[in-house]
Amino acid sequence: MKRIAATFFLIALLASCSQKTAEQQAQGPFVAKVGNDVITQADFERELGSLPDYAKQMFEGEAGKEKFLDEVIKKDILYQEAVKKGIDKEPDFKNKMEEFRKLTLASMLLESEIMSKDKVSDQEVKDYYDKHKEEFTTTSKIRASHILVKTEPEAEKVLARLKKGEKFEEIAKKDSLDKASAANGGDIGYFSRGELVPEFERAAAALKVGELSAPVKTPYGYHIIKVTDKKSGPVLEFDKVKDLIAQKLSGERQKAAFDKYLTELRKNYKVEINKDVLAQVAGGGGNAALQPAKPLEPGPGKKAAPKEEKKK
Repeated sequence: MKRIAATFFLIALLASCSQKTAEQQAQGPFVAKVGNDVITQADFERELGSLPDYAKQMFEGEAGKEKFLDEVIKKDILYQEAVKKGIDKEPDFKNKMEEFRKLTLASMLLESEIMSKDKVSDQEVKDYYDKHKEEFTTTSKIRASHILVKTEPEAEKVLARLKKGEKFEEIAKKDSLDKASAANGGDIGYFSRGELVPEFERAAAALKVGELSAPVKTPYGYHIIKVTDKKSGPVLEFDKVKDLIAQKLSGERQKAAFDKYLTELRKNYKVEINKDVLAQVAGGGGNAALQPAKPLEPGPGKKAAPKEEKKK
């Protein structure tokens, strides 16, 4: 089963490579012949070069080249068999090809008009780091209190009571299932990353001192968490976060350019929406393929290793 899955994966990697014309097939020495098709050295090198870096590592050395050629041959056999069966004449194939054509053209337009322009400079990355060092300061320890209940509705009720002004400590002493911390008003003391279950740690790390969490589900039930203190660690070195900053700034810039570009383009095209027909369409989901990458949010120290929660 794993071998079949790997074969499909490799063929999928090769599927994006366009088929050769008869003129292209005649150029240069051939590496292999498959039925009436010819795989030239140029074809082979082009397909090998089109692989992502992580996939190229799978085909290093002489044995790797032979393995990759075998995958190219498999793809060619499947291609010729599909044509023989007339699948390329079926409406579904033509629809998919037209959709692929639209997506490719739109992506190439965005690449030329947005992605390749106005790159983020090294100086901009460094300036952001210098002005936002608090974003790259690690948290060495967090002190938190919590109220543990069985169900989410119970946790929502506890949160509502807290927002109305009831004392956290009093509710914890009376209603928290964690009796050890309840005796201390819900206080569990300081903890470092990896000491508690990851769901609890992530929620606590995202809170500011004095903030209350929404209900947080863990294997123990539902928690309302309140962070009471954070001890800061060292600031992460610039070299360790510069790529992350560059991605964040680039994403934000591309998103702004994308929105502006589409706003201007829409002025040139009349768009008419038939809401009556739209209302009859069942389901549907968004396609974010053409949207520039979402900006990455730096958040050092917020991802915890999956460890068991310490007994409170």
